[in-house]
Amino acid sequence: MSALPAPTHLVDPLLTNDVIAHLDGQIASAARLLEIVMAQHAAIEARDIDGVVREVSAFQAEFQRRIRIEDERNRLLGRAAAALGLQPAEVTITRMTTLMAPQYGELVQTRSAELQRLLTELTRQHALNQQLMKQELAFLDHLLNAVEPMAALGYEPGGTVNSMPVAQLPGHHALDLHA
Repeated sequence: MSALPAPTHLVDPLLTNDVIAHLDGQIASAARLLEIVMAQHAAIEARDIDGVVREVSAFQAEFQRRIRIEDERNRLLGRAAAALGLQPAEVTITRMTTLMAPQYGELVQTRSAELQRLLTELTRQHALNQQLMKQELAFLDHLLNAVEPMAALGYEPGGTVNSMPVAQLPGHHALDLHA
């Protein structure tokens, strides 16, 4: 979709450069997050606990950087809104490109589409990781219950200490000290 040509008096080269730089930063951050989530997926499949923890830490660090990126995005939306006479929530990428020379508007649209593609893939992969983690944790829960059925091990889903009584199963002794 091509942006409408901007009247010369509305073209804002500084905003144009800032939006392009911002989108480049967004794309780089989304690509890093996608790499992290893919590495996390591999660690989950390999049951590499240290790898999963390492990737969760990397994800959290990148997510903290995204807070700064979102603040910058909000400032850019405010600048564009002021120039367009709109509220920031009303500013779309298409409306923002009306403040740019046409060739830059097309570039911004292309980068925005690339960002959307990365975010869609990131969301899909993250959902796969969540499902895989649920399966792995269910398997672990099954193993723990096989070792110690209905034991008062761990916590309930709400975070309270497991209050289920320990079942004493006849014939199951780890060490039989009876003479």
